[in-house]
Amino acid sequence: MSINDFGPNLSFFFSNGIDPEYAVIGRVARRIWAKSMGKKYGANARAQMLKYHIQTSGRSLHAQEIDFNDIRTTLQALYAIYDNCNSLHTNAYDEAITTPTEESVRRAMAIQLIINRELGLAKNENPLQGAFIIEDLTDLVEEAVLAEFDRITERGGVLGAMETMYQRSKIQEESLYYETLKHTGEFPIIGVNTFLSSKGSPTVLPKEVIRATEDEKKYQISMLNNLNKGNQKEVDQGLKVIQDAAINNENIFEELMETCKVASLGQVTNALFEVGGQYRRNM
Repeated sequence: MSINDFGPNLSFFFSNGIDPEYAVIGRVARRIWAKSMGKKYGANARAQMLKYHIQTSGRSLHAQEIDFNDIRTTLQALYAIYDNCNSLHTNAYDEAITTPTEESVRRAMAIQLIINRELGLAKNENPLQGAFIIEDLTDLVEEAVLAEFDRITERGGVLGAMETMYQRSKIQEESLYYETLKHTGEFPIIGVNTFLSSKGSPTVLPKEVIRATEDEKKYQISMLNNLNKGNQKEVDQGLKVIQDAAINNENIFEELMETCKVASLGQVTNALFEVGGQYRRNM
């Protein structure tokens, strides 16, 4: 297929946080995408235009003083809108504790509505264009991303790097670094590790917490048991095919599409554990 036939239909999903780099995530991605599509694949101008969705950061939602989460989400939404994202998801303030309630979802939606309908500066298509910090950050973040691409290339590309758990280890190291800074207080989080309330900013439970009822839990367990009993022969055969595919380095996804029609996620997971082992991080 020609890159120009399907390139314009490709889109990406990013998450942004509150760090300054996230203010330019779209600009950087569009730069790199346009250069890659144009210079490496010879794509036309339309296929060089990157489309992306932004979701505000789940990591930045905290169970202490949960009302503050709306403030963080609003700032992240401003980052995304000022950076010209194609679509946006704003997290609900209570997601650190529960599945969002109707009230919290409406508040999350109101963040976008107020920015788009009430905030005057957001009516400008690119209000931050030309600002020194934005231009400088764009160059710095692009340079950092391209340097990471080089490190992945040195390890045999994406698939080669996966063989040595490179991507997974980078994510885990970053998570550990973030948690360390949070617990030492070097990374200040208002109401969590600094500027606590007079009550010590304990975890706040919202008025409504959504949890499955006992009847819903029992129904799910019963349905799973019936699924396992009713398809036992097909399940055994399908799991064997998946295990063989994994051992022989074949296309597991193709086999999963068929086996998951009769097998549960737990059965498939346990079958793959038997032939591949369970991941344990090397410390």
